[in-house]
Amino acid sequence: MARVTKPLNDTQIKNAKSRSKEYTLFDGGGLTLRIKPSGSKTWLFNYYKPFSKKRTNLSLGSYSDAASITGITLAKARALHTEYKDLLALDIDPREHLVSEKQKNTDAHLNTFKHIASQWREVKKTKVSERHATKVWQSLELHIIPEMGERPIHKVNAKDTIRIIRPIEKKGSLETVSRLCRRINEVMEYAVNSGVIDYNPLSKIYKAFGTPETKHMPTLKPEQLPDLMKAISRASIKLTTRCLIEWQLHTMVRPGEAAGTRWDEIDFKKELWSIPPERMKKKRGHTVPLSSQALALLDEMKPISGKREFVFPGFVNPRKPANPSTANMALKRMGYDGILTAHGQRSIASTALNEQGFDYDVIEVALAHVDKNNVRRAYNRAEYIEQRKKLMTWWSGFIDQAASSSISLAGSKKNLRIVNK
Repeated sequence: MARVTKPLNDTQIKNAKSRSKEYTLFDGGGLTLRIKPSGSKTWLFNYYKPFSKKRTNLSLGSYSDAASITGITLAKARALHTEYKDLLALDIDPREHLVSEKQKNTDAHLNTFKHIASQWREVKKTKVSERHATKVWQSLELHIIPEMGERPIHKVNAKDTIRIIRPIEKKGSLETVSRLCRRINEVMEYAVNSGVIDYNPLSKIYKAFGTPETKHMPTLKPEQLPDLMKAISRASIKLTTRCLIEWQLHTMVRPGEAAGTRWDEIDFKKELWSIPPERMKKKRGHTVPLSSQALALLDEMKPISGKREFVFPGFVNPRKPANPSTANMALKRMGYDGILTAHGQRSIASTALNEQGFDYDVIEVALAHVDKNNVRRAYNRAEYIEQRKKLMTWWSGFIDQAASSSISLAGSKKNLRIVNK
């Protein structure tokens, strides 16, 4: 007949005195109370380990009666005993489970918002330009990290995050609010996809704020291009700055891409400019067919920077490229503040080319807009180069015609003619 263990009670445990040698009281099912000569009483769970079937003891903590703040009562010991037996029924070792849970808790508190955001930042840098990645991080450092940076990411919640952002909204900076909501959510989604947290509690916080008005980049209509070319020709600006403005206008690239142009990126034989992925907004290499006018601008710059690394060297340190804001500042001094930005020159080209009837996809590729369709994007890059040569030739000719009443550094002095698209 199997031996039946009589369960313990608090009176029995309280009255158990220490002896010269430690001894054990049994509650049943492997739950025991070990009493040492010092008088300490410790709960133990004696069990067979899953798979290996080796016996082992797991300490549940020191005994205490109900009146004690610390320690494990009889009722608590039995509750833990039941919990661990349930784990064993699932072939889970209670000791390994406790170690794993402790590590998870430790990791959770080490994985602060700032720590996870730093990891996300490294991934983000592979997808956008270095300049944009820096701006994104600086916005988080300014507005979010000071108050939320040290918070464990599993404790980040919508209520506190909205409270942090609300003062920015009250200042009327709705565009900043929108960007912050988007960037914070990218960090949280990174945490979810990395297995750090199970869900993103901030996915809808943008709905707690007002919606910013859509502001288009200041630009001009194509028919206003003659006035711009006249202003450029008469402006009191350095030759390098003027060449940079016209270079960006003819090549249709972004300000940062134009300012960072390197001589080793230019293939004069093939008349192509290959911008490497790390200098592009979307981290995808971009090839620009160079018109005769664009090549003329390079000829203008050769005596100035032909022996240097960058086509448009910086004014303070010629070993570095010109500042991307150089063209913008020059346009402001010409009276175009709030009317045209360096980036807005791309819109002039887009409008003119679309009005002329060029293929929309060819224009989008020329502007380095990324097609979300991978197959079509690969086709565009491989097949549109010849069509883009014709497009760039027409566009440079259009600029020439606009500058006919002034002096364009890239001017070919040829009449504009419509090319076969």
